Amino acid sequence: MLDWWEGLSQVQQVLYCIAIPSTLILVLQMLLTIVGGASDGGIDVSDTSGLDMPAELDTDAVFDADFDADTADVDIGHDGGNPADFGTLRLFTLQTVITFLTVFSWVSIVCVGSKVGTLISMLIGTLCGLVMMFVVAKIIQLSTKLAENGTLNLKNAIGETASVYLTIPACGGGEGKITMELQGRFCEFDAITEEPDAIGTGTQVLVTDVQGDALVVERCSGNQKS
Repeated sequence: MLDWWEGLSQVQQVLYCIAIPSTLILVLQMLLTIVGGASDGGIDVSDTSGLDMPAELDTDAVFDADFDADTADVDIGHDGGNPADFGTLRLFTLQTVITFLTVFSWVSIVCVGSKVGTLISMLIGTLCGLVMMFVVAKIIQLSTKLAENGTLNLKNAIGETASVYLTIPACGGGEGKITMELQGRFCEFDAITEEPDAIGTGTQVLVTDVQGDALVVERCSGNQKS
């Protein structure tokens, strides 16, 4: 083994020092992805059950307050995801960089071993690494979009019509139920109204807003109470 290492040129030694660790990290990433995909929900980064938190600190209240403040003005995209998060092709992530280093180093090693000039070998390795870097980034982008597109986003219901399933009390006095088709699925939602009269079962309503987990509705123009 030592004789083999000493028989390599300095360029090859450097390339192997890049190739071996990056390959091991890439394999580890793949294993973690497979294990994470096979588990029920992967790792819950919001789970603080294993942390030593001060007894007087109400973490749920702090999180809820911060979440409400941070997301109050965020306009979520129509596909159920934030376009800033899921619509952008991210070339420089841990996965893409490791992929680049792995492909670059091994391709360069093969080229140098085939008696191709060092500079040309590096160029070929760089080009191959960049191509695979782009491919991996595109795969991650598409898979993320695919996962997010299936998530119901209540904001997408605004402007849509629905049918009252359980009577909705007047003046926000309680919640009723409505049924509607949202994002290709037939769903049932809690609903409230600010109208002075209760909205009875079977009435067609228009969704005007979202409050928490409930939809704010009003009678459609053809169903106004006389």
